Amino acid sequence: MDLPPLSRREREIMDILYRHSQATARLVQQELADAPGYSAVRATLRILEDKGHVRHKRQGRSYVYFPATGRATAREAALARLVDVFFGGSTADAILAMIDERAAKLDAGEISRIEAMIEQARKEGR
Repeated sequence: MDLPPLSRREREIMDILYRHSQATARLVQQELADAPGYSAVRATLRILEDKGHVRHKRQGRSYVYFPATGRATAREAALARLVDVFFGGSTADAILAMIDERAAKLDAGEISRIEAMIEQARKEGR
């Protein structure tokens, strides 16, 4: 699924929706850092809905908003976009950049997990 990119504020709102599974605009506003006005939150939720990231249902007099896709799907789309934009579509370059930047922070368990994933990809011909 190729969803349009999100602004910083839109990502914050999506994090709130993923954390709660669903939320009213009022709850979203209460949890936002440096929260804008209620109308601005509602407008941003509408934009997210137009972009295909969010859906809503009516519950009494309120709208309840929820993510249109799972967090894993959204994460995969965002990562694919990042690799395309910053690494020319090269997964290897993206991985190397992350390892170079974070190599000192990887513990033995993380390194073993990465090695196992590489080995699995080899076996699967990826």
